[in-house]
Amino acid sequence: MSVTSIKIKELVDKREEARLGGGQKRIDAQHKKGKLTARERIEYLLDEDSFEEYDMFVTHRSHSFGLEKQKYYSDGVVTGRGTIDGRIVFVFSQDFTVFGGSLSETFANKVCKILDQAMKVGAPVIGLNDSGGARIQEGVRSLAGYAEIFQRNIMASGVIPQISGIFGPCAGGAVYSPALTDFIMMTENTSYMFVTGPKVVQTVTGEVITTDDLGGANVHATKSGVSHFLASTEEEGLLLMRKLISYLPQNNLEDPPVIDCSDPIDRLEDSLNEIIPENPNKPYDIIDVISATTDYGEFLEVQRNYAKNIVVGFARYNGRPVGIVANQPKFLAGVLDIDASRKAARFVRFCDSFNIPLVTLVDVPGFLPGSTQEYGGIIIHGAKLLFAYGEATVPKVTITLRKSYGGAHDVMSCKQLRGDLNYAWPTAEIAVMGAKGAIEVLEGKALAAIPDEEERAEFIEKKETEYSEKFATPYLAAKYGFIDDIIEPRNTRFRIIRALESLATKKEMNPPKKHSNLPL
Repeated sequence: MSVTSIKIKELVDKREEARLGGGQKRIDAQHKKGKLTARERIEYLLDEDSFEEYDMFVTHRSHSFGLEKQKYYSDGVVTGRGTIDGRIVFVFSQDFTVFGGSLSETFANKVCKILDQAMKVGAPVIGLNDSGGARIQEGVRSLAGYAEIFQRNIMASGVIPQISGIFGPCAGGAVYSPALTDFIMMTENTSYMFVTGPKVVQTVTGEVITTDDLGGANVHATKSGVSHFLASTEEEGLLLMRKLISYLPQNNLEDPPVIDCSDPIDRLEDSLNEIIPENPNKPYDIIDVISATTDYGEFLEVQRNYAKNIVVGFARYNGRPVGIVANQPKFLAGVLDIDASRKAARFVRFCDSFNIPLVTLVDVPGFLPGSTQEYGGIIIHGAKLLFAYGEATVPKVTITLRKSYGGAHDVMSCKQLRGDLNYAWPTAEIAVMGAKGAIEVLEGKALAAIPDEEERAEFIEKKETEYSEKFATPYLAAKYGFIDDIIEPRNTRFRIIRALESLATKKEMNPPKKHSNLPL
């Protein structure tokens, strides 16, 4: 055998060793937990045979606590680049079979290299997390490694899309890198996130709580809003990431990818002419409106189980990706509260960062009243959504379906927040408040002077009708040019597509500044 052949065999053997991570026994243990390995996840995520691995032969440099006797190639994280639908993405996938996926100095250097490369070429980064946290044996070096990653996450924010998948434990300092990225995906039963674990919580506060109840996938999907997507299996989660990437541009200097569409742009949806109930207090499902207007009825909802009174997500109109924000009358009558405002504001800012047009569907009776909301800072949180819309320079198309009352009217992408095209259905009610509340304020003295209940009821009904006809109508707003046109509901798809086409070359700039002081 020639020297070259020996060297090639040595390379092949070392690659095989590296691909085994912490060894077959640990791989088997990973599978028994219902989890994929780091490399299996990459295979599911990327196009077939597209993955090019970096730093396969890296090992740690620690000599403390006997670590010098335990060295594995790749050192707990698999890094590299590949493609999704032919478009380049950079990936790092934490390997739980090597030291529990714990982060070392060299581990951090590998992740930082990926983030640096992605910034240079302008491509998304996907991080697949499954780690026990910082490698304790390396002390402050592992903490410094986390901070190096955090800094790069911050610099990359708004420049390249960053997506995090949580496929196992993610605790302590490890949670902050995903938190700094644009989207977090978690899997049921196998993933969790928290700053301090159940044992520490019990020691410090006395509270007894399980891992799932403290930081499980369902908790973060429904209560905290930390997670944007919830998958039942890892395979489903990885496919979901591929779908998400399909709506996004490679970076902030590019437009999102437009695809061919055979769904007619002038498709009429007669169901929309009947979808608004006669009773203004009766709910309907805003998802029905969305699916009736988008290409093939497709809609990728973000944070589906959190703050359900507002709906956000991605769709396409004639092949063009958009971000949709819509009040949901099915939950809390579609009011804006703290959670809904935060959820929508962050989504609007993401879309604006990456040149994704915004379509807003409005049916909002106002902000949720009460001391809980006021003490929780609804003023500041509501201002976040207001700020996000006002700051956004992407094309903005707004359609008012039914109620648009008070300050909530302003917040939901009104004309004065630089809404480009603002339409309304004939059923739209645009006013400072609903007829009932308005009459109580405007006719308070007159009502007090009517002792007879029947007469008072007749008076209220008459005045409410007068108020609705005069103020709770789209025609008054249209009279002042605050509504560009009143459209037939079944034509909504066509009008949105035409609006987006007309705005495709929109250019709008905010004043030069270091950065804005968003109301946090």
